[in-house]
Amino acid sequence: MAEEDEKERGAKGAKEGAKASKGERAKVPSMPNENLIEWRRQRTATRIEYPTRLERAHRLGYKAKKGFVIVRVKVGKGGMRRRLYGRRGRKPKKAGLVKFTPGKGLRWIAEERAQKHYPNLEVLNSYYVAEDGVHKWFEVIMVDPRRPEIAKDKNVKWLASPKHRRRVYRGLTSAGKQARRAK
Repeated sequence: MAEEDEKERGAKGAKEGAKASKGERAKVPSMPNENLIEWRRQRTATRIEYPTRLERAHRLGYKAKKGFVIVRVKVGKGGMRRRLYGRRGRKPKKAGLVKFTPGKGLRWIAEERAQKHYPNLEVLNSYYVAEDGVHKWFEVIMVDPRRPEIAKDKNVKWLASPKHRRRVYRGLTSAGKQARRAK
């Protein structure tokens, strides 16, 4: 039943996205609370059958063929914590341990987590899906570079090259380039 709902949402999102003109920026469809409640209980990186935002996934290179995988990743919102340097004795109040902004965007962190959970796949791209008060969810498009379908596809066969291995950790995805450009 959950798969059927996911199919309907994917098709519905594609129709809504297609209606938006090129000059307008398509609005992200809001997720019903029931979905977010279910997503909170899932693991950090969950493989899903169909993209939640089908039209957005297609624009970023997703194709409904073997070798393409969609992973929904949950990332915590808010400031990061820093470990206290080798402390002995008391903890200095002004040590500067909380409210640190990471040097990366949450989307890049989501891509890295997806790569960590699926080491045999390569990250192609990712996009925002939903958020609540504690988490943000992103969907990461991943490709299996060893599949013959991918090797034959002229648009993504470049991912099979050895120089593109683990590209997410080197900041070579769009989210990584965006974060490195901001510094």
